[in-house]
Amino acid sequence: MPNTSTDAATPVVSAFYDRFPYPGDPLQDGPPPGYNWRWNLKSVHQAVYGFVPPSEAKAGPPHILDAGCGTGVTTDYLCHLNPGAHVRAVDISPGALDVAKERLRRSGAADVVASLRQEQRSLLDLQAEGQFDYINSVGVLHHLDDPSAGLQSLGERLSDKGLLHLFLYADGGRWEIHRVQRALSQLAVGTGSEGLALGRELFDHLPADNRLRRHHEQRWSVDCAADANFADMYLHPQETSYNLRRLMAYIEASGLHFAGFSNPSVWDPARLLQGELLERALRLSPLEQWLLVEELDPDISHFEFFVSSTPVEKRVWDDPEALLAARAERQPCLWGWPSTSMLGPDLEPLSIDQDALALLQAIEQHPETPLGQLGFGDQTLSLVSGLMDQRLLLLHP
Repeated sequence: MPNTSTDAATPVVSAFYDRFPYPGDPLQDGPPPGYNWRWNLKSVHQAVYGFVPPSEAKAGPPHILDAGCGTGVTTDYLCHLNPGAHVRAVDISPGALDVAKERLRRSGAADVVASLRQEQRSLLDLQAEGQFDYINSVGVLHHLDDPSAGLQSLGERLSDKGLLHLFLYADGGRWEIHRVQRALSQLAVGTGSEGLALGRELFDHLPADNRLRRHHEQRWSVDCAADANFADMYLHPQETSYNLRRLMAYIEASGLHFAGFSNPSVWDPARLLQGELLERALRLSPLEQWLLVEELDPDISHFEFFVSSTPVEKRVWDDPEALLAARAERQPCLWGWPSTSMLGPDLEPLSIDQDALALLQAIEQHPETPLGQLGFGDQTLSLVSGLMDQRLLLLHP
């Protein structure tokens, strides 16, 4: 279906992604490799709410939207990590969407979900659609001429308890990228194949100790190995970025509510400070702590976060009796399960001992049994606490 968006940037951005279908990840046969918990709805609920909300049979499978799906990398994961869901993917670029359809055909994505629809459509043109329980829109809104209209459009498609996951550029960590973008624009290299060749040539010509060249080679050269990825970073015709205060104002103006970062460890002052400085930082409000981290870490190049239709208060499991009475399930986003050495929900290496492994296996075998009745006695609380710290449990009150 052709897009009918009135956003001024749409035709230019659509043509750009027809030339450079993004992201440039290779196609593969079978399910995508590895896992990412942000694309599993139960894991998202655990992160945002502190538990997995009770499912209601009358509600049926979740409805998930990938808004600005590009070449289908995230759609592929959304299907395979949410079996039985109804998944909808839209993008303004027919070229990128053709790649997405081939990717999901080869991975067998349609075989694991209740339904899969992929259409050429702007996220601004979804008024006739129903409500979605989860919307994923990564790296999209900052390419609109009017990002506020984009956020409002997606917010209108959220169900009452729905969550929206966003990824938007941050000013600080893109300082060098912005300078290169402006330089290439001044040189009028264009946004096509000539611009790509001249952009790569620029980094070869700059002196080896030039800050822009060093920054690219040390941080972005691997990510930009694919031509589409290089073009998306340095040649894109429409881009907006934010600092934290503008980001929060942007969310507030939409009528939506900030529901937490999806990379919370980045925003923990303990990552950067210790001793008295850390103690002072922890006395600040959460927002002030994040602003402090933003000042201290100029490498933060993006914000990734959740927003909700209604305010969210995350449950804290500080009552041992309530915790032992809860049911649990194993974090599904693990690579190498079952083992005491695996890759975790952020593809990070993690290790657990044999008792923790045994508890996770007992949880899998007895999903309806409360944690306190699984037969681990006095060590249950300590085992559960350790697994929660490693984000390996999803809890059902």
